[in-house]
Amino acid sequence: MGASDATLSDGTAEKPRVVLGVTGGIAAYKAVEVCRRLVDAGLHVIPVLTEEATRFVGAVTFSALASEPVQRSLWSEADPIPHTRLGRRADAVVVVPATARFLAAYAAGLADGLLTATVLATRAPVVVCPAMHTEMWEHPAVQQNLATLRQRGVHVVEPEEGRLAGGDEGAGRLAAPDRIVARVLEVVWDRRAAAGRRDLVGRRVVVSAGGTREPIDPVRVITNRSSGKQGHALAEAAAARGAAVVLVTTTDRPGPAGATVVRVETAAEMEAAVLEHAAAADVVIMAAAVADFRPKRAADHKLHKSEGVPELVLEPTPDILAALGARRRPGQVLVGFAAETHDVTARAAAKLAAKGVDLMVANDVAASGAGFDHDTNAVVILGADGTRRDVALTSKRQVAEAVLDSVVDRLGAGGVAAGRPG
Repeated sequence: MGASDATLSDGTAEKPRVVLGVTGGIAAYKAVEVCRRLVDAGLHVIPVLTEEATRFVGAVTFSALASEPVQRSLWSEADPIPHTRLGRRADAVVVVPATARFLAAYAAGLADGLLTATVLATRAPVVVCPAMHTEMWEHPAVQQNLATLRQRGVHVVEPEEGRLAGGDEGAGRLAAPDRIVARVLEVVWDRRAAAGRRDLVGRRVVVSAGGTREPIDPVRVITNRSSGKQGHALAEAAAARGAAVVLVTTTDRPGPAGATVVRVETAAEMEAAVLEHAAAADVVIMAAAVADFRPKRAADHKLHKSEGVPELVLEPTPDILAALGARRRPGQVLVGFAAETHDVTARAAAKLAAKGVDLMVANDVAASGAGFDHDTNAVVILGADGTRRDVALTSKRQVAEAVLDSVVDRLGAGGVAAGRPG
């Protein structure tokens, strides 16, 4: 049983199995929320608590929220080798929080309990989420142990700065649950892709990402809150599935290995780049947040208050998605994104019909934890054939996988809209 057996939370295949280790730090209470979110994201969660963890949180809480009851001991009469079974069946192991003591034992290879024995017995990816006081976090021994673990391929979700136990402020605060869950889901999906999901081999995919910036003067611009994270997640997922990817982006984020990355800034620059590369593409995904309006005339110098309030005349920017729909070639699959704050699904359905695309991804950017600049997202994928797929709040990488699943379905059918004129 491995990552290749995993899928989304729609039950179409066995869920990925994640061991959630909880150690004895005050931040253990936050692991309860991580557990709930992992289950909500469609993972099969097996909680493993150290004896020290139970001084901070109750085993009954995790047993109620997780997919299986809590396990705590190497010496279970029901299972003589629990660490081996857990390690072999896991798609990932995540430790929340990872105390200084746990990190030292793991780095030294010391199997002094069920959790440390499990991380040593698994070949699945391991994600550790350190949390401790600033002085401990900055101690050379802790940093050396982390460096050792990173060198061995362990994923580290760095702690944040903020209020710590005792009321003081500093580095060492456990990362936010949404960051932890997003990282775990990325690791699970990366493993799934590496296990042989290569359904876009031989396909050419163009993805746009980020928010455009339209100049008012040489200093100021009209823009939006888009971070480009969702578009980059789509490009990474497509590359992992074997596609030849062209990423047209306004951000400075790195693109996936082997991809062609085209950096642009304005809507006009994005239109030119996307249309150029879309001509030979099998799939075009417009995930960028393109500004709807731009100044009709940008000032050639910085505007100053002493000059008075400038008269800003706006004009519409190019409708790139409509242009793609008009130029599409037979069999090409087109995907649009609708970032909305109200009447989200209805507005996305209207855009789907108007733009001549196969899929429209409705994105409620006003929802908690979704939309711009988050590591997580929640979307509804609408198809021109009347299909609908709801993706609950999860990592942007998992949203990308869901979108690509729908794309692959349409590639197999020659493109839903392939037979339409225009």
